[in-house]
Amino acid sequence: VQLQASGGGLVQAGGSLRLSCAASGRTFSSYSMGWFRQAPRKEREFVAAMSWSGYSTYYADSVKGRFTISRDFAKNTVYLQMNSLKPEDTAIYYCAATETHCRLDDLTSYEYWGQGTQVTVSS
Repeated sequence: VQLQASGGGLVQAGGSLRLSCAASGRTFSSYSMGWFRQAPRKEREFVAAMSWSGYSTYYADSVKGRFTISRDFAKNTVYLQMNSLKPEDTAIYYCAATETHCRLDDLTSYEYWGQGTQVTVSS
C-alpha cells in the first residue's frame, strides 16, 4: 500500500488542522492505521491509531481529548482532526499502515509509511 499524507501547515496555538492520509494499492480495509509524529531532535512517537474495522481507536495521553482519528473506507483515507493545538504539537506527522493489527501504539508494528507532513504551531 502507498500512503500520501497532506494537510499540514502553520497555525496559531488554540487552532485546528485536519491531516489526511490517502491510501492506494491493496485493500484499504485490510489495514489498521496510525499517526505518528517526530519533533526536531526527538524520536518518532505515537499519536493515534484506528483498527482495520474502524471500531477501535487509540490515543497518546498527550493528545487525548484534542485529536480525533477517523477513516473513510469509500475514499481510502484516514484523517487526524487536531484541535486546541499547542506549540509542543509541532512536528512532522506521519501516517502508517499495518496488517498485524496489534500493538498499534508501537511504530515497529507498521510496515508502510507515508512521507510526512509538517505541522507548526506558533505561540
